Amino acid sequence: MNSENTTIELNNLTTIKKTTLNIILTTNEIDARPIYIAGNFNNWATQDPYYIMKQIGEHNYQYEFPQGFELPETLLYKFTKGDWSAVEIGENEEITPNRSTNLKSGIQNEYVPRWRKNWLPFKPNFLPQVVLLSDEFEIPQLNTTRKVWALLPHDYDTTDERYPVMYLQDAQNLFNEKALYGNWEIDKKLAVMSEYKIGKIIIVAVEHAEEDRIKEYNVGKTILGKGQGKRYIKFLTETLKPYVDEHFRTKIDRKNTGIGGSSMGGLISIFSGLRKPEVFGKLMIFSPSLWVVPQLKIDVEVENTDDTKIYLYAGGDESDNMIEHVKKFRERVIQSQFVNDKMKINLSINKLGKHTETYWSDEFPKAIEWLFFNSKE
Repeated sequence: MNSENTTIELNNLTTIKKTTLNIILTTNEIDARPIYIAGNFNNWATQDPYYIMKQIGEHNYQYEFPQGFELPETLLYKFTKGDWSAVEIGENEEITPNRSTNLKSGIQNEYVPRWRKNWLPFKPNFLPQVVLLSDEFEIPQLNTTRKVWALLPHDYDTTDERYPVMYLQDAQNLFNEKALYGNWEIDKKLAVMSEYKIGKIIIVAVEHAEEDRIKEYNVGKTILGKGQGKRYIKFLTETLKPYVDEHFRTKIDRKNTGIGGSSMGGLISIFSGLRKPEVFGKLMIFSPSLWVVPQLKIDVEVENTDDTKIYLYAGGDESDNMIEHVKKFRERVIQSQFVNDKMKINLSINKLGKHTETYWSDEFPKAIEWLFFNSKE
């Protein structure tokens, strides 16, 4: 019998060639999300369309490496539902070690008992250090004060590393368990990211101005009236960032400095990036309030902005035109050549997503990983 035509049957579900390497996965937990295989053959990309597994039964999935595929000497891999927030975990919710095989052909059978959900659970010993910079951090540009927090990597005090920094708005809703509408749980998400060695980052969280929040995050004249956003941006770039860089071990260049937020916090983050591209090279924009019809002047004179990365997120169940607004903004940025390479803008759309902290929480670690720690960059 010609070995190239030799096949075997798997529970009468499919016909599998023996001459190529086939990974067969069995899992008890079933949902509609596709399963991907990620490993040292694709830089551990978790949502690579070339490595989506084929469902061959209610509990069975298959990935067949193409004929002639150059496999590593030892193949290392894991299974995910599309990102590290939904990676495989053990029966007791523990991290599983990388899987491995030295087979070059035939069948490798695997079993996944459970999947991580929304980046949880987390291990407390990986939680970031939460530092209150001040109860009344001075904002001279607005003649006021504000609470400002820093979330440092859990082992910050035992290393001499320097870290990238992300400045986030609306600190009240980022890690406060008592937040009225829930919170992003960024402390827990950072703990899981640290456990998985995805990357470590300093988060600087600025509380909003309560009743003056909209005015402070509004830039120029919009349907909301005249805002104070320009002065707030000056606070971030001329007062807060120099303070943070002086007191913490940060990577100060634009490539390692980001800004982000949601809703009106997303809007002020857009303007911060457009007005100060020499400061912010990474923008994390969730559900921005583009409905206020801001005058977005994208006229960048700063050189070397080609490493700018923008992560845009919108939910389909937020408003009638949220997704449309975000898509139009993306096209304007591309057409302006603010971002020269279209791959530097990641547009993430959840058609079921609502305008709530729950959905921004799920998106947060995905955005941080893509902006700062993408293995293909």
